[in-house]
Amino acid sequence: MNALHGAVILAAGASRRLGFPKQLVEIDGEPLLRRAALAALATGPADCVVVLGHAADRCAAAVADLPLRCVIAPDWQRGMGPSLRHGVAALDAACTGVLVVLCDQPALDAAHLQALRSAWIAAPQCAAASGYSGAVGVPALLPRDWLQAAALDSDRGARDVLQERRGDVRVVVNETLARDVDRPGDLPPP
Repeated sequence: MNALHGAVILAAGASRRLGFPKQLVEIDGEPLLRRAALAALATGPADCVVVLGHAADRCAAAVADLPLRCVIAPDWQRGMGPSLRHGVAALDAACTGVLVVLCDQPALDAAHLQALRSAWIAAPQCAAASGYSGAVGVPALLPRDWLQAAALDSDRGARDVLQERRGDVRVVVNETLARDVDRPGDLPPP
């Protein structure tokens, strides 16, 4: 099996609980979306796609100078599943694996994504997913055919696919990823 992966960064949501686009929240002077994109690019993907919806122009501007493509999910309001479906469809056909990354985990770094890539390369018929807070989730690198066959219509995105195929998922634990930005109280101190 040819083990090329592509990265899909999900950045379409409206951040309703936060009140403004979490994709643009800055950590050390850099928007979360840009940080996630740089970490994903550090894994050496054959292709990289950012899926946008709400505040698409502002989010696209945060990554405009990076070697990736932005796509708009016309049904982004329906949640992560439809956005993921658009991102996977936009990836180069040569990508047999899909690295799914969110942009609301301040502790996400390239080292963790590279560990996921290494675990997937060792067994590309399986997924490599992040473990934190007693759960398995994203970021994760999944075989592309898992996502093409999945019903990605819910707001749960890849989570359901990982649960259904948990026997074929290699877990890379990183408890720092449990913290995400959803509400004003989740924002890092200025």
